[in-house]
Amino acid sequence: MNTQYEIGVIGAGNAAEGIVHGILRNSVLLDDRIIASDPDAERRRVFEERFHIVTTDDNHELVKKSYILLLAVKPQIYRAVVGEFANVVREDHLLVSIMAGVSTGALEACFPQIKARVVRVMPNLASHVGAGMAGVCPGRYASEADLLRAQRIFDAGGKSVHIDGEDLMDAVTAVSGTGPAYYYFFTEAVMEAARRIGLSPWQANLLAKQTALGAAQMMLESGETPDQLREKVASPGGTTEAALAAMRQSRIFEHIVEAVEAAFNRSRELGA
Repeated sequence: MNTQYEIGVIGAGNAAEGIVHGILRNSVLLDDRIIASDPDAERRRVFEERFHIVTTDDNHELVKKSYILLLAVKPQIYRAVVGEFANVVREDHLLVSIMAGVSTGALEACFPQIKARVVRVMPNLASHVGAGMAGVCPGRYASEADLLRAQRIFDAGGKSVHIDGEDLMDAVTAVSGTGPAYYYFFTEAVMEAARRIGLSPWQANLLAKQTALGAAQMMLESGETPDQLREKVASPGGTTEAALAAMRQSRIFEHIVEAVEAAFNRSRELGA
């Protein structure tokens, strides 16, 4: 193996930006060991200026010079993108895919000349602040060492969990991959309510966001379940109980469940 870079990032979008940030912030690699490619010159410029890494629009050259290939392109176009460089992928390459809905088998089939070592990962946006969550699943030819290498990359941006059974990766996508958007949406609603009942925009912003942070930390650190913590806040006949009663009447709980199921079904459609 004669490579210049440890990781070659194919697709310099928001997800890849968070992953590279975690890698460099935690000194998993130095900036001279990462290269990124993207057809968009502006996205390449972002990576060059923020991370001081080499970028290119030539995937073929990136693949030849890299060991780990981080595939971070849209799942709808991955076959066309991979087709550009499939002939130069080697058996000593480790392919780490963060493409929603794309199975390890589908990706392995893109490289019929080798037993492609593929690890499928579903990260989320919070890797930008070191609080990401990633589900990690090895393909047919990936080794235990390959799995650990992939987890090291994503642990740098938060946490990772080995998913035993690829059929569960669509569920990971629906729960944690898409999940941050659910909490942002809920916080948007709380902020809007705060403004409607008289608080200033900056007060609404601070109160809603800090409350979300505190609630998340309590769930992670208290050892109690969400329903136990909810009961601690909700005194009988009090303000919290009034809010929860309104939510139950509107079937908000069921609607959230249905939304997660919709994300799950869409992930399966993308992989079909």
